Amino acid sequence: MTVNEQTPLEREFDPKPGGHRAPGRRSLAATLGLDRFSGLYVLAALILIFALWVPSLFLTATNFRIIAGSQAITAMLALGLIVPVACGAFDLSIGGTLGMGCCIVVWFQANGHGFILGIFAAVAFGLLVGLVNAFIVVKLSVDSFIATLGMGSILSAGTVWVTGGFQVANGISPHFTAIGQKQVLGLPLPVYYMVILAIILWWLLEYTPAGRYLYSVGGNPQAARLAGIRVGRITTGAFVVSGVVAAFAGVMLAAELGSSSPDVGVPYLLPAFSAVFLGATQIIPGRVNVLGTLIAIFLLATGVKGLQLAGAPGYINPLFNGLALIIAVALAVRATRRKA
Repeated sequence: MTVNEQTPLEREFDPKPGGHRAPGRRSLAATLGLDRFSGLYVLAALILIFALWVPSLFLTATNFRIIAGSQAITAMLALGLIVPVACGAFDLSIGGTLGMGCCIVVWFQANGHGFILGIFAAVAFGLLVGLVNAFIVVKLSVDSFIATLGMGSILSAGTVWVTGGFQVANGISPHFTAIGQKQVLGLPLPVYYMVILAIILWWLLEYTPAGRYLYSVGGNPQAARLAGIRVGRITTGAFVVSGVVAAFAGVMLAAELGSSSPDVGVPYLLPAFSAVFLGATQIIPGRVNVLGTLIAIFLLATGVKGLQLAGAPGYINPLFNGLALIIAVALAVRATRRKA
């Protein structure tokens, strides 16, 4: 076993042995990069379709700024989710952690404790959630899907308790809302936070031993353990990163909204998972990665926004996200098997 062991997704997408084309011969799809950059082609096609369909509404600088700004929180949540998924674990508690992060920072301000202390408390809470998830999964050997699903439900109850079941908007500092609402070059600050986070995680996953260990554990934890990798420690670190990033995304959401509510984190879970797994079909097919996730985020956002501008009903967002995830992954697997 080496630290370059393939993840389950990579084994699913990779052609079977003997299925490669003869050296020097490449299909048209491979030449055009459809196996790695299909999302960019689809994104370009969506832009063209909506530019022709609703040009006066879609082809505006304001619309593109709205798309970029509205996806910053979802992108941060998805980027944090990449880390546990890379090591073969699921974190279904990220929506609840985001919601609690949002509620905690607002609660601190509403009770006169200041937003700086609230930010630290929210992020510390995210770290605690990551440690508890890791303890349940690593020490108690509970499947990560079940453990984090239960934790997500507990956190959802926590947001109702903290807010009292109502929207909380009193006592919010204007200096705090400036963190989420101030614009630089036409884009809100959370977009820049998202870019910084993406760069950090991209470097971590692609150019450090920690990133190689994460993918190795996700590929074969038993072999990784035999190779001397501390699987439990890597898994714990992955959950901690996911929890901290989710809580930070909740803080940024509170700064954007200037309020919190009991169900604030729920709508972000499906888009984050859709982006991560759709992103696994891009750039490095079969492996969750930062660049692919960002492509998926804005592909889904462009499709949803274009349909909304064209008059689609309000339920189009979850419908589009769910269908896009299923169809994109199914087509990627089928296309790769055809090459085998």
